[in-house]
Amino acid sequence: MSENNVLKKFTTAQFLNFALGFFGLQFAWQMRIILSGPVTESLGASPFIYGLIWLAGPFTGMVVQPIVGAMSDKTVSPLGRRRPYLLGGAILASLALWIFPNSASVASLLHNLTGLNLHPLTALLIAAIMIWVIDACVNVAQGPYRALVPDVVPEEQHALANSYISLAIGLGSVVAAGTAPFLNAVFNYQMSINAQFVMAALAFTLGMIWTCLTISEGKTAKAQDDNNETQNKETFIDSIKGFFALSPEVGKICTMQFFTWIGTMCMMIFFTQYAIHTIYCVPDLSTAMDSTKELYNSAILKGTNFSSICFAIFNLICFLVAIPIGILSAKFTNKKVHIISIITMILAYLGMFFSKNPVVVAAMMGVAGIGWASICALPFAMLSQYIKKGTEGSVMGIFNIFIAGPQVFVCTLVAWFINRCSFTMGSDYINHHWEYTFLIGAVCLATAAFVANTVKEKVNA
Repeated sequence: MSENNVLKKFTTAQFLNFALGFFGLQFAWQMRIILSGPVTESLGASPFIYGLIWLAGPFTGMVVQPIVGAMSDKTVSPLGRRRPYLLGGAILASLALWIFPNSASVASLLHNLTGLNLHPLTALLIAAIMIWVIDACVNVAQGPYRALVPDVVPEEQHALANSYISLAIGLGSVVAAGTAPFLNAVFNYQMSINAQFVMAALAFTLGMIWTCLTISEGKTAKAQDDNNETQNKETFIDSIKGFFALSPEVGKICTMQFFTWIGTMCMMIFFTQYAIHTIYCVPDLSTAMDSTKELYNSAILKGTNFSSICFAIFNLICFLVAIPIGILSAKFTNKKVHIISIITMILAYLGMFFSKNPVVVAAMMGVAGIGWASICALPFAMLSQYIKKGTEGSVMGIFNIFIAGPQVFVCTLVAWFINRCSFTMGSDYINHHWEYTFLIGAVCLATAAFVANTVKEKVNA
């Protein structure tokens, strides 16, 4: 930042440096999305238990991000305000990413070391704890990372900066999801789940280190003592009240975000299970004997690879349209572009609900990627118009409640609903109607689009 407190416009190279850390973050998050289902189901998790394990994300998001965001506003350190959280979150998450797929081995090691007769679900408990650690650490890094946008980027480039984050999210997810299927298709080498998680850990840590080394935070917390002195006297409740007092439009944006993320997470959480059990007709194996599970290993592998391919397509489209969406939003307003993008996602969900053809499903995931690119950028750009200097971290942390909160709904009620919607396969096995999540998601996204239409943006948006 210059002496007159006017932020200099970012160049393309600076935007790429800025986005690389989020590339690593999303790389790790995508691996957790795709592979957590098969790992936990193999350890004994039913659809409902799987949903409860996913509660790690929303709970840590609602608690960790607001607290860490507010802390990062006030942090004074040799590394700056945001860097300690970016680096700390990445390193701790990387350790958990390594342990998670090895939960059964860790449980066996504990048994050998202690001699205790451990419960059969001990490995599942360890895996659940590791997911909570991963999600907590991702949130530790993500809130301060989003707060860097108003910290270092001029207001007229906020939508573009968030679009670069969308680009990083798309590219990181494409590489994460596409690496194993690519190696299998081209070199006939099936990458193990363990190796994929190690790859994610390295990407997260190295990407975050690069961004921290190449981006200057500008004005530090020490230079904002006047703002911080006022903030230190505020309670969290005061911060919430102040957040909604920013503008009547903030409440509308939060409501829009709430329904958007119910719809989004209906797909994110359950797509791999949908691919395995609905597309490739694998029955529920959470209570099956090991010998039965082995019979379906090939189909599970095909379903997991298909899910990875679909997520790669989904995020490739996000990557390709991220910057055009930022440019279009500057011309036609964030609201209009966001509504159209959400509608494309609704149509994609309906396509996946009515068709079980793998080609159609893969194509619909590509269409849904347009909505995802917008979701990753434009709500944040809409909100950033109302952020006061010195409160960026706390505002983004509070806003994250309306991303994390909806996931509680999906992880509990939607997971319970899917668990109840079972049917018999043959005479010995049951399966679940995983496709119902897309219908629920489409209804919620339609509600979000309706609310978005009521938002009144500033003229300079």
